[in-house]
Amino acid sequence: MALADAKAGIRNEAGIAAVLGILKQAFGERFQTGESFRAQHAHTTTYIPAQLPDAVVFAETSEDVQAVVRACAEHKVPVIAFGTGSSLEGQVNAPQGGISIDFSRMNRVLEVNAEDLDCTVEPGVTREQLNNYLRDTGLFFPIDPGANASIGGMASTRASGTNAVRYGTMKDNVLAVTAVTANGEEIRTARRARKSSAGYDLTRLFVGAEGTLGVLTSVTLRLQGIPQKIAGGACAFPSVKAACDAVIMTIQMGVPVARIELLDAVQMRACNRYSGLTYDEQPTLFLEFHGTDETVALQSAQFAEIAAECGGGEFVWTSNLEERNKLWKARHDAYWASRALAPELAALSTDVCVPISRLAECVAATQADIEEHGLLAPIVGHAGDGNFHVLVLFDDKTPEGIAAVEAFVARLNRRALAMDGTCTGEHGIGQGKMSFLEQELGGAVDLMRQVKQALDPDAIFNPGKIFQTH
Repeated sequence: MALADAKAGIRNEAGIAAVLGILKQAFGERFQTGESFRAQHAHTTTYIPAQLPDAVVFAETSEDVQAVVRACAEHKVPVIAFGTGSSLEGQVNAPQGGISIDFSRMNRVLEVNAEDLDCTVEPGVTREQLNNYLRDTGLFFPIDPGANASIGGMASTRASGTNAVRYGTMKDNVLAVTAVTANGEEIRTARRARKSSAGYDLTRLFVGAEGTLGVLTSVTLRLQGIPQKIAGGACAFPSVKAACDAVIMTIQMGVPVARIELLDAVQMRACNRYSGLTYDEQPTLFLEFHGTDETVALQSAQFAEIAAECGGGEFVWTSNLEERNKLWKARHDAYWASRALAPELAALSTDVCVPISRLAECVAATQADIEEHGLLAPIVGHAGDGNFHVLVLFDDKTPEGIAAVEAFVARLNRRALAMDGTCTGEHGIGQGKMSFLEQELGGAVDLMRQVKQALDPDAIFNPGKIFQTH
């Protein structure tokens, strides 16, 4: 599936040559065509083959971005925005060549409005950089996809992560963006007001567009107050179903959990080995509660009762910062822990999302599929959202190995869609899941093509992603 969708497109050789000359003169040393630079801007953190751009421009201002887009629009050359390259479905690949705009130097926090709980940042600001900047204000940005991704990339892929069950995803936390459109002009999609009925919701159109409608030059974000108290812990269960039942009951009873993560037994084994943990190698929930001393203690006690009712073990929780950090570092290192199970193998990270009432069924069926086909594939999930990830370790040197993993991904996506779920909860479509988007939304994809045609008639923005335009 992914390899077929990642096929190379038709290159506009004359246009590319013209744009290379224009941009070299305009940007000097900030314009690079060396293979090492180009290769660094095409990695996909998965097994989809890298497709290199023809050049990289290191933008420093919105005017730089406009200059690149205008040159590329005039000569019908692709433009691919690049943040940190942590996307998982080939979003930064350049199947038709073109220009990669690197935003690492557009990394300024432009404005913090502490009284209004919002801020505006350039797209190259990373999640960790922003929270370090905000620390003295008593505020934080809660979206945590695990990787230290750029804010522009997180907005473009509609990222979420471990905190989404309480704080929502990027679509809930982006108030406005500025974006350079196909005519090279910068537009602003909204003001800072918390709600508006003024026209189309263009902000939501750009959030999740994966760079196919324009290039983001700033993002205005909703912030949250740093909780007075944070408590976290882990609880083992005899089965995935028992763990998911505890999740469902926790959500339905209105316990305001901030994070509730599911790790299957294979993932727990990997985390114990990699992170030096000593947890039981059973399906386990990692949880975190935010509030006051009294509320986090109450919430922890409520969950302990729920866990016991669902057959879980003792819920051991703590408010000690060092112990909590060790727990969540292990969770964030789950990818590397899984890779360490078989370092000689390649890895494909994929995700689906289903209604939480179907989560146990979907995960159990997926585990049975993994066992039946002899795969090594740990599972970790944002259980409070019904979203889970599978990291399949496989031999990418043989056609049989690639065929087996792509067949598994196809079965996984069909299973999620059959449960009224989605083929991706947070990774996005990119190149890897285009065929599944058609299965999921049918004729709605044609409407997406019409929007793309209206805003980007020459298809210069990140072509070959989400859907084929022709």
